[in-house]
Amino acid sequence: MSGLFPRPRTVVAPGAVHVPDWLSPGRQQKLVAACREWARGPVPLRHTALPGGGVMSVRTVCLGWHWQPYRYSRTADDVNGAQVAPFPEWLAELGRAALAEAYGTRSPVGTYAPDTALINFYDGEARMGMHQDKEERSGAPVVSLSIGDTCVFRFGNTENRGRPYTDVELSSGDLFVFGGPSRYAYHGVPRVRPGTADPGTGMSGGRLNLTLRETGLGGRTDGRP
Repeated sequence: MSGLFPRPRTVVAPGAVHVPDWLSPGRQQKLVAACREWARGPVPLRHTALPGGGVMSVRTVCLGWHWQPYRYSRTADDVNGAQVAPFPEWLAELGRAALAEAYGTRSPVGTYAPDTALINFYDGEARMGMHQDKEERSGAPVVSLSIGDTCVFRFGNTENRGRPYTDVELSSGDLFVFGGPSRYAYHGVPRVRPGTADPGTGMSGGRLNLTLRETGLGGRTDGRP
């Protein structure tokens, strides 16, 4: 548990739910160890190059499908051409448990079948600009898990990158789910708070964020709807 007092569960917007301290310390340690393995390859952790020539400050590795701006593919053609690591069933089960925790009986949990994960590593200087997750063919919710340093997560509206938005502190072990009316809300990370991680998670510094998604692409290999 973060801090001296429990933090309340919050519905940030319709379909957007923050559940603090959802991941146990043991589960966080398991995820950190798994992320270390995935970061070694077959496609290594990398700074994603943007079409306009910029480079993202976060480093990313993908499972199941490889994301690059702004599509999915089975092979990492912008890195080394290798096929990405498979998306494990135990991670899909964790995603379904997360959805059940966030939405309860209102969620079709049994039909939730995430088939890709984007794993982002933030050092103390990394940021994520306001954006929508819209390359997926499926409108199923996005499940976001945080481990390591606390960040400020900015959750906005579905129309533009500006106000109104809500800043939420995501700490190690926190769950954030957004779907339904908020599925295509703009969101980003304006800052990370270095030195706030519990070393017991296995993180010596920085923040890991795992987002689980349904691509809706099925057996397609071109990554396009």
